[in-house]
Amino acid sequence: MVYICNMIRVYAISVAIFLALTSCSEQSVSGQKSRVLVTTGMLGDAVKYLLGTQVEVDVLMGPGVDPHLYKATQGDMRRMTDAKLLVVNGLHLEGKMTETFGHLKKSKPVIAIGEGIPAEKLLEIQGSAHLHDPHIWLDVALWSTGLEYVGKQLQLAFPEDSAAIRQRLGIYLDSLQTLHHWSQTTLASIPSGQKTLITSHDAFEYFGRAYGIEVKGLQGISTVSEYGLKDISDMVNFICTHQIRAVFVESSVPAQSINAVIEGCQARKHPLQKGGTLYSDAVGQDGSYFSMIRHNVQTIQKALSAP
Repeated sequence: MVYICNMIRVYAISVAIFLALTSCSEQSVSGQKSRVLVTTGMLGDAVKYLLGTQVEVDVLMGPGVDPHLYKATQGDMRRMTDAKLLVVNGLHLEGKMTETFGHLKKSKPVIAIGEGIPAEKLLEIQGSAHLHDPHIWLDVALWSTGLEYVGKQLQLAFPEDSAAIRQRLGIYLDSLQTLHHWSQTTLASIPSGQKTLITSHDAFEYFGRAYGIEVKGLQGISTVSEYGLKDISDMVNFICTHQIRAVFVESSVPAQSINAVIEGCQARKHPLQKGGTLYSDAVGQDGSYFSMIRHNVQTIQKALSAP
């Protein structure tokens, strides 16, 4: 009888251990987070917030990285292959990876925020057939339109978290609307004759259209394009003729081109100043889209409003 009781006790303990191990195993499997890979910091900031802590969001390009020139490494390819889905800018911003995205679409969702922008709101690249300016994040209202599309696609990809994603999306879009109105008000204070923004490459056309600023870039839409002596000479002539007070460096673009323009203006006795560094193709070290826009707006307003 004692033997039987002991056997029953051992059996019960064995079952308890088995159930505990099974439970732990199930938790470890179910506890593994889905992985989402995002190309840029601007998108990463939004997608991390929308998906919350239930999903691991990995950003491919860190602060200060130029997406026009970025080429995926073998490690990056592995990260893209392992991810449940990708969120990209599209519109050929990640120019060296466009073909890769096409291949990946055959096996997993690739959400491009550019596809969420109505065609009539996109700016065509001059001299290019059916190509559009990819710098949509610099118009906060336009970016908000694209993120609404991204949010809906994420709800489809994660139906179990759809309600939470929808709620976070509403909060994020409200914050973007506040940021957009603040940007409009702040930049409206720049004297009307001083609203000209000159940068290293032509990234701020959407920004200029949204906030009433004339924009000129030394290079083209992409930093892949090169500038020459004539480009510098033409820019120096424009600045001296229109008495432009300041030009701006971009965090992700080498400063040589703007330095050459400043030297050309100084040679003509025009007191041109560096207005500061702007974030164009990449967020700052904190990875925040909101900080990026606030920094740009405040830097531009201060430099162009100076007497």
